[in-house]
Amino acid sequence: MANLLISGPISLATLRDTLIRLEDTIIFSLIERSQFAQNSSIYKPNIIKFADGFQGSFLEWFLLEVENVHAKVRRYQSPDEYPFTKTSTTPVLEPLDYPSHLHEQGKLINVNDEIKAIYLDFVVPRISKPGDDSNYGSSATRDIECLQALSRRIHYGKFVAESKFTDPKYQEKYIELIKNKDRDAIMELLTDSNVEKKLLDRVRTKCEIFGQDLSVSTQTQTQTQDPLSNTSSGLRVSSDTVVQLYRDYIIPLTKKVEVEYLLQRLD
Repeated sequence: MANLLISGPISLATLRDTLIRLEDTIIFSLIERSQFAQNSSIYKPNIIKFADGFQGSFLEWFLLEVENVHAKVRRYQSPDEYPFTKTSTTPVLEPLDYPSHLHEQGKLINVNDEIKAIYLDFVVPRISKPGDDSNYGSSATRDIECLQALSRRIHYGKFVAESKFTDPKYQEKYIELIKNKDRDAIMELLTDSNVEKKLLDRVRTKCEIFGQDLSVSTQTQTQTQDPLSNTSSGLRVSSDTVVQLYRDYIIPLTKKVEVEYLLQRLD
């Protein structure tokens, strides 16, 4: 990951290397979650009764507990980490002195509610088989790993936006568009279709390499399967699903974060 403790601007090349490594994290996290059933009960409020009187789903309770622990070791003081819950835990470690890589107003942008909705509505039904296998703790543990990886990847859009904004080649144009509050034009200037195509091709290749189920026979792997099924032939998670996740959700939401960040950049 990019070293956020180093002062000075973070290059776009360094940020892209970080995003490429996060692809691995996301894919492996999805593969780990796919070994368990959907277990929809853990996402429904008040199915499980909590001794502390918590009202909500098992995943929401578990997220709060996990994030409280992580907050104690100052996870959410890092500028690339954003909690899903309203944790107010005081860290037991002394704060680190992070350089000001981001504009102050932009640090407040948090799209985790959208990320969680995408994960529950789109991802889980496509990577896990229907039903209930009672592995609630294991499923929720993997859910949190997936959510945290997606959150980190998408919120890294702030650093990407800052890097693009400070590029002397484009800064004047960005300033003009920001002053005019021209969201569409900012989005167009941010977008690099060639980079996005390479990303999608790379993600597909990684899924087909990392996600191979070597317990499936060669004959089974060569059979044509329903493209709407949870997994492609011989793969633990469908490469089509992961590509669609990036194309229709991760990339657009990352660019939304970039636009929102830039709109506040001059405040």
